[in-house]
Amino acid sequence: MSLRTKYLLYIITIHAALIFLIFKWLQENKLLFIVSEVLVLASVLAAIQIYRAFGQPSQFISAGIEAIKDKDFTIKFVPTGNREVDGLIDVYNLMIDQLREERTKQMEQQFFLEKLIEASPIATLIFDFDRRISSANPKATALLQRPANQLTGQYLSEIDHPLLNQLGHSNDSETRTLKGTGIETYRVQRSHFMDRGFRRDFMLIEELTSEILESEKKAYSKVIRMMAHEVNNSIGAINSILNVTKSYMDAPDQEDVSHALQIAIERNDRLNLFMRRFADVVRLPQPHKNPVDLNEMVRNVSRLMHPQAAARGVALHHALPPDAVRIPVDVIQLEQVLVNVIKNAIEACVAGQTVDILVTPEHLIIRDNGVPISPDLETNLFNPFFSTKPDGQGIGLTLTRDILLNHGFPFSLKTNPDGWTEFTILFGK
Repeated sequence: MSLRTKYLLYIITIHAALIFLIFKWLQENKLLFIVSEVLVLASVLAAIQIYRAFGQPSQFISAGIEAIKDKDFTIKFVPTGNREVDGLIDVYNLMIDQLREERTKQMEQQFFLEKLIEASPIATLIFDFDRRISSANPKATALLQRPANQLTGQYLSEIDHPLLNQLGHSNDSETRTLKGTGIETYRVQRSHFMDRGFRRDFMLIEELTSEILESEKKAYSKVIRMMAHEVNNSIGAINSILNVTKSYMDAPDQEDVSHALQIAIERNDRLNLFMRRFADVVRLPQPHKNPVDLNEMVRNVSRLMHPQAAARGVALHHALPPDAVRIPVDVIQLEQVLVNVIKNAIEACVAGQTVDILVTPEHLIIRDNGVPISPDLETNLFNPFFSTKPDGQGIGLTLTRDILLNHGFPFSLKTNPDGWTEFTILFGK
């Protein structure tokens, strides 16, 4: 039974008893009887007024509680003239003002944080309490190549992506550096924050490719320039001495010595050419782009590389769309890319295997079913001076990498589960 009901029962009982006693004792004295009944009626009215006064604070409290439940912090009460009630109203209005300020501040901070995450150049994944993805910013959807609605509600292990597949079971607050399928390098960090007293995880994926390439190029450029300077200066002086010496060795009885000097001169020239090829990587000019028919370029390069493929017994095919595919490129540089990649594909094959060149308006793919790329080699293919060939210099794919980066063409090199190795160039249309 509520306090209000108890109070009403008490008032009714008291006044019923008074009325009964007055009727019993003062029935014969009409004047006192009437006066007593008037006093009882006045008492009833006073009790009702007091009851309403007592109920007013509870009404305010109930209305305030309902407003707080509905998260409506705009409702405020005006003073009533009752000192006790007005004190309660002042406390409630002060509390509502503070709650409204805190809520506004939190909403502004939440809005700023959401905009910051959305505009961040770092891919950000936020997980719910069950470690499912609850949100992904635009950079993350672009990196994982899936819309946000396909990522939401998924575990990381349920998303088939080469980068996420390398993570496995990463520990909290662990920072790892991972390689993509091309030259991309990423720093992945997983951490957590507290939300309503419970732990929630988030993951940051930052691309380091441009920074690494820039520092890498500065390092090997300095080494190559120093080597080229020393080798060229030495070879020039040595060849001058050898040519003068050879002129004194033209007699028939000095034929062996003259031949040896000629071999030394030719070897020096080849060494000079060898160093110039390294220097070409450093001095690669920015592309001079003009609209070019990609189909015609592929036909020309296929004709050029066909004798080399035929000599190894490798079939070289190309599949071109019926309409011309015109893209702005530097013809000389892109032809060099095609020659390097097709040459590598041919050398990865044995007699009876195939190299295909596939062209669409969106991409160009050079694929072969030769020796697959092992996982331990995949991350080093585009590193300067790295080569799997005994006589390789390791600059072909480095030159290819720099040309495609300067053109702004994303690319990748990987062996698919079906055994075909694909070099893919995207034109970004």
